[in-house]
Amino acid sequence: MPIPTQRDLEQARKTLTGWVAGQLPGAIELELSEVTGPAFTGFSNETLMFDATWIAADGRPRQQGMVVRVKPTGHTVFLESEFEVQYRIMEILGRETDVAVPALIGFEEDATLLGAPFFVMDKVEGRIPTDDPPYHTGGWLTEVAPAERQSIWWSGLEAMARVHRLDWRQLGLEFLDKPARGRPGLEQQLRYYEEYFDWAKQGQANPVAEAALAWITANAPGRDEPVGLCWGDARIGNMIFQDGACVAVLDWEMVTLGNPVQDLAWWLFLDRHHSEGMSVERLAGFPSHADTVARWQELTGYDASPEMLVFYEIFAAFRFAVVMQRLGRMIIDSGLLPEDSDFGINNTVTTLLARSLERQT
Repeated sequence: MPIPTQRDLEQARKTLTGWVAGQLPGAIELELSEVTGPAFTGFSNETLMFDATWIAADGRPRQQGMVVRVKPTGHTVFLESEFEVQYRIMEILGRETDVAVPALIGFEEDATLLGAPFFVMDKVEGRIPTDDPPYHTGGWLTEVAPAERQSIWWSGLEAMARVHRLDWRQLGLEFLDKPARGRPGLEQQLRYYEEYFDWAKQGQANPVAEAALAWITANAPGRDEPVGLCWGDARIGNMIFQDGACVAVLDWEMVTLGNPVQDLAWWLFLDRHHSEGMSVERLAGFPSHADTVARWQELTGYDASPEMLVFYEIFAAFRFAVVMQRLGRMIIDSGLLPEDSDFGINNTVTTLLARSLERQT
């Protein structure tokens, strides 16, 4: 991954001290610990962390870990960076629903403070399944008992299902509707990913993804599909767990409207990527994909027929392949891969996508 532009973390601490004080009426003697940022980062939002201590208005001492997400301003992964939407979704979910999201401190539009808009939220204690290494191959999930892995899977699935049971219209989420791209749901998303794919390619052909897009277009379900709120990047790697229970659902960059089966399919495909894609067996304790589908249907009331899941798993793999092609181009531009690298079109995601397509021929 690229080395980010290194910011002056001490200056960030001073800036954030004043900003946080403005979000905590009546707080006195506010102090922030050293602000930390990862030595390496991805191409998404920059993340900073610190602990805040203060005396509350009632005279009691308080301490809270906090996380800062800073809007990307240079290289971006997605076609459209709707940074503000992430905060807006989390604010609504935290206020109106039982979906477990971190408590929000506030949003700042003024780009002069940290060089870009940012928002701050409470740090939720717990552990997140690793993507690097993929959790079936390494990391703390390989060290816990199978019973805890089972609990993590089911608790995470239940947390995701809470999203799918919501009434997006009643919550006032019409701002997720993009009518310029067609009807809400799959039609809008197909138009978006067609545009995204054209943008991500930058002249580099991607035969596997192109074949997948043709298959998806030819096999798209009819217009009578249900339209619900979809988390987008639905996976246990975007959740925080304590003792096997999900306590926070993170990362709403890909939130959209659509058939919630697409979240289930993304969930299953990412798990497949972290096992079959790495040429390893799934860890003991994780429920089967068949049992997962059955349980999700019970929790949500949605139908996830085998044909529907095939379609949406290929759609998930295609979407991930587009993201990987964009990442490949950005890593090349950062000088970490040579110009002629085929990483963006020849990787574990496109390999699995090709296998999925072969099964349909």
